[in-house]
Amino acid sequence: MEKNYETLELDKVLEMLKNETSCDDAAEMALNIKPTSDFIAVCNMINQTEDAFSLLARFGAPSFSGLYNVNGALARASAGGELNTRELLNIASTLRSIRILYEWHGHCSGVRTTLDSLFESITVNKYLEDRIFTCIIGEDEISDKASEALYDIRRKIRAKSSSIREKLDAMIHSPHYTKYLQEAIVTQRDGRFVVPVKSECRGNVQGLVHDTSSSGSTVFIEPISVVEANNDIKVLKGKEREEINRILFELSVEAGNFGESIKHSYEAAVDLNLIFAKAHLANKMKAVKPIINTDGIIDLKQARHPLIDKNKVVPIDISLGEKYDTLVITGPNTGGKTVSIKTVGLLTLMTMCGLLIPAYQSSRISVFDKILVDIGDEQSIQQNLSTFSSHITNVANILKVADESSLVLIDELGAGTDPIEGAALAVAIIEKLRQKGAKILSTTHYAELKAYALDTDGVVNGCCEFDVKTLSPTYRLLIGVPGRSNAFAISLHIGIDEDVIDRAKEIVGSDNRDFEAVLDKLEATRHELEIEKKAAEKATEQARKMASKAQSEKDKIETLKARELEKAKKEAEKLINQAKRQSSDFLLELEKMKKEKSPENATELAKKTRRAIKNQMGEMDDLINPQELADNWDDDYKLPRPVVVGDAVIIRGIGEGEVIEVKNNNVTVKSGLFKTRVKMSDLMLIEKKKKKPTKPQRNLYRTSSRADADVKTELDLRGQTAEEAIGNLGIFIDKCVLNGITEVRIIHGKGTGVLRSVVTEELRHHPNIDEFRLGKYGEGEDGVTIAKLK
Repeated sequence: MEKNYETLELDKVLEMLKNETSCDDAAEMALNIKPTSDFIAVCNMINQTEDAFSLLARFGAPSFSGLYNVNGALARASAGGELNTRELLNIASTLRSIRILYEWHGHCSGVRTTLDSLFESITVNKYLEDRIFTCIIGEDEISDKASEALYDIRRKIRAKSSSIREKLDAMIHSPHYTKYLQEAIVTQRDGRFVVPVKSECRGNVQGLVHDTSSSGSTVFIEPISVVEANNDIKVLKGKEREEINRILFELSVEAGNFGESIKHSYEAAVDLNLIFAKAHLANKMKAVKPIINTDGIIDLKQARHPLIDKNKVVPIDISLGEKYDTLVITGPNTGGKTVSIKTVGLLTLMTMCGLLIPAYQSSRISVFDKILVDIGDEQSIQQNLSTFSSHITNVANILKVADESSLVLIDELGAGTDPIEGAALAVAIIEKLRQKGAKILSTTHYAELKAYALDTDGVVNGCCEFDVKTLSPTYRLLIGVPGRSNAFAISLHIGIDEDVIDRAKEIVGSDNRDFEAVLDKLEATRHELEIEKKAAEKATEQARKMASKAQSEKDKIETLKARELEKAKKEAEKLINQAKRQSSDFLLELEKMKKEKSPENATELAKKTRRAIKNQMGEMDDLINPQELADNWDDDYKLPRPVVVGDAVIIRGIGEGEVIEVKNNNVTVKSGLFKTRVKMSDLMLIEKKKKKPTKPQRNLYRTSSRADADVKTELDLRGQTAEEAIGNLGIFIDKCVLNGITEVRIIHGKGTGVLRSVVTEELRHHPNIDEFRLGKYGEGEDGVTIAKLK
């Protein structure tokens, strides 16, 4: 199987996958992926890849940089070993990467995916991460903040070093010693401070010689005055190393204590890195999730070979296993036959590896137990195998292991031997494989196989299209059509003499000529059908656009209709509200008159007025909700006669109305407050309502309503007593409420402030007042109060 995978170039796709990973372990896992025939496992892997692809599109790519395999270091730390700074920094870097990955998933709020279990198995350990990064600055540097003891030791070392430098600086700038020194500098040898002294003057400077220059002209002497201080620094350096070792051991113990959780989190991060690498590769390939089955059904739409430039590859539509179990592909060399069967095999393997495939949505792929391949020339001088022998050896092995869960891909079946025997052998091999239940894709040049496919149920011809005019392949795969080899046309184009081609045509048997003639007719018919198909598709597309445009216009009309209805309703509501305000004001007047005049007459008048107003309100409500009048529309109704101007009608979907104009089949109808134009078929004749005769009534008296008077927004109370002001203010507010006024100005003057206090107290407790304030500059200041009504 490994050889078959290599033949289909799965290893090259996995190499592409490896390049999308971010850590060494994920890269190794990518190269070692093996296709699985476990349907559940394949579905889970495909779903994970699709979910990762979706997360990439919505939230961007998570970071996997900084992941290191620290399992060995953690195991040693758990066993009590001390880790070096590099190992501890790798652990901290891995913890940081794990934390960043976990936080990235936290930003994908509310999105549940098949990757959640992997993200949830990650344990964030910011404590250990910060502890290591705080203590270790670099691979060769421990921070002063690692411990108080280390900080104190280094502080003492810096103080001693500073003291020594001061002494030596004074010495090298002293006139007494300057003549003995090679240079006026302070340097170090073996961690001790020294000065460079001329070799011939070494006796003039008391101290210990630590080194000599390569030329021998300079000796490096530690003056006797700083020997003790240098010794102190040496001791402190020793303590510093001991403290650093203690810190590293302490960090190693803590890392070892968290070893298992770090290991599990790292493994989850590596798995996620591989899954997101698959998603990145799918994005580059413009790949999709196939529909997976175990029924041996393959139906690829616009499939592309992933190793061919996507801007150059010609997509193919190919199916197998549903209506037929064997597809025999024919056509000229370099026409794309081999690429077609390799595309099927490779995309099937990619699916079984959990990868998305470069094809169109709704493509179907089956999971197979075995994918058996014989593609390419494998002749071997060492094994004394010819091309034919090598192919037959592979086919023999395929026949041994093939079963109903096998996909068999054979290139140039039966080639390399006598054509008659090769064709017969090819037919026999296909029949044997079909008996075993295998799904077969094969390429051939044999006319006998083409005829076999035409005559046998479950076997279908396919061909890679060839343009005879340009003598070049189009690389399109056509199912159901046998292909021609076009050897004569290609040979003539290359330069073979025409008489040689004519002689070859004479030599070809009559049966073959007849078969080729049939293929010519089939090819011509196919071209005609393709032209007709394109014309039909174009007409269908135009019809679809016209239907879409008509639907759009219909939607616009419906929207306009609804808008006009809403506008009419609002106008009616406005009228009703105004009528209600007027009637309320009128009723208030009646109540007042009832108290002042004869109770019997006033009461009777009030009752009649209420009835009249109620009837008027009912009629207006019908105008607002005219749809209720059309609820009982009869779909089978037909007009007994054409409508004429003045007819009372019911308008479908609207309600009652009156015909005001008739033009052909279009009728203008007035319904309530608006006019509309409808078809005559959308009208129903009704009897025109007769106006009830009005009985003569005797007016008892006539009085003007307060609503009829001009409504002002300002009330002047100056000069009035407190009682008069309160009464007038109450009437003024009621009148403003009835007329829908929202803000009023009350003038009470500044004076002694009595009116202002009375107005303020009344407004504070009045149920119709929302808020109030004294006037501002330009409004009358303290002499007026501005009030807002509810």
